[in-house]
Amino acid sequence: MRGNVFAVTVELVVLTVRDGRLQVLLVRREMAPHAGELALPGGFVRPQEDLLETAARELAEGTGLALPGHHLEQLGSYAAPDRDPRGRVLGVGHLALVPAGSLDTTPVGGHWSPVEETGPLAFDHAVILTDGVERARAKLEYTTLAASFCPEPMTVTQLRRVYEAVWGVEIDPRNFNRKVTSTPGFLLPTEERTSSGRGRPAQLFKRGPATVLHPPMLREPPAQ
Repeated sequence: MRGNVFAVTVELVVLTVRDGRLQVLLVRREMAPHAGELALPGGFVRPQEDLLETAARELAEGTGLALPGHHLEQLGSYAAPDRDPRGRVLGVGHLALVPAGSLDTTPVGGHWSPVEETGPLAFDHAVILTDGVERARAKLEYTTLAASFCPEPMTVTQLRRVYEAVWGVEIDPRNFNRKVTSTPGFLLPTEERTSSGRGRPAQLFKRGPATVLHPPMLREPPAQ
């Protein structure tokens, strides 16, 4: 890598909600630079690949997980001159949201970490992670993306716990139920109800066709 030639990498912020907490997928680097340090999954784009192909390949090779069927979007570009000691490297961050129910096994070569407990990361991955988490938090206000964290079918309670985990707040159950069930196309009722647990069986829903929340479900301002 010499002169003005850039290498291109893909970095993946893979988020899920496990045990009531927002968690991110991390890997421990085996090679220099930053050998032995924690990092986001990712790697260099090969000549015949587009960015999404690289994202899928690196995730599969590094952790054994597959992206198809999950929410994936481009997050941003990172090109600080000193971000990689090997030379000029343009990093393209991606955000993936996956339901916990599809990730019951431990990723090969990776592990899940609560977002607030990640600690230092290699390269500029802490910045990319921060951007990815804020993107997810913001999109939950204006879109139906929260349902991407839930297995199908889901209960309203499961969906509410996603909002609480991602935003780090408690939400009034009655107001939340009224909001999500009255938003056209957000949740579609199924013929099923929960069959376990105490109390009245809860209605089960699947994701609807809506992608935008109108009016939005805004985060509460932090307590003074």
